[in-house]
Amino acid sequence: MKKIIIIALACYGLSAQAQVRESENFVYLFSDSVVYANRITIRPNFSNSLVLRADAKRIPMTKVKFFNNEHGFFANTGGTFFGGDIQFAERVAEGKINFYRHTGYEVSDFGRPFHSIRREREAVDMRMYYNRGYENLKKVSYENLKQEMADNSTSMVYLKKYRSNQRTAKTMFVAAGASILTGFILFVATGNKEFEHTGIGYGNVHDTKFPNYTASYVLMGLGTGLAVGGYGTYISGMRRLDNAVDSYNR
Repeated sequence: MKKIIIIALACYGLSAQAQVRESENFVYLFSDSVVYANRITIRPNFSNSLVLRADAKRIPMTKVKFFNNEHGFFANTGGTFFGGDIQFAERVAEGKINFYRHTGYEVSDFGRPFHSIRREREAVDMRMYYNRGYENLKKVSYENLKQEMADNSTSMVYLKKYRSNQRTAKTMFVAAGASILTGFILFVATGNKEFEHTGIGYGNVHDTKFPNYTASYVLMGLGTGLAVGGYGTYISGMRRLDNAVDSYNR
């Protein structure tokens, strides 16, 4: 009996999502109901709290799960049906798995539509959120994506390479920091030594011997090289993460 109820609820959820007319402007509420409108704006009310307007209808922000207008598709990443800190992220990658990023946006002080300031396509990274369809958002993480994309072998290969790159980059950054710090400490310690003066011949002539900074330069140079290599490895890993997502959504 429980299985039948679960299957029925799942079918209801899928049918509700299938009924959303994404070509139109709409507000998708936490209650799973949808409000369509010609114009969607977010404006401050008299108490200076934000209110979403779907045409003439006012909708409390805490009830808004998603909304779509001519400027993009946005998801509530902070608020819930029961309240919370309201923040919206724009959908920047769409497919079987959708990805969202917090972006700068303009509030409609004078009736202008809510819209993102940044419009270029962005690569997926760990600062984003994701979901499927109209499900609740989750934070992007290696463990979460590994579970989500387990049914795609190509994506899993890219994801494992991403993980390997990030671990290598982290090791290189730590080694770079240690090397540069050690080199700097040695540089300071060497510089603090007084010049050695050795008397030679007549007339009280002195030979000045300068400190030798070679070891310090070598350590700091090695650290810089490790930092550059770590950054390159990190960027390579981020490309592989993006490739994993592209392969899954293809």
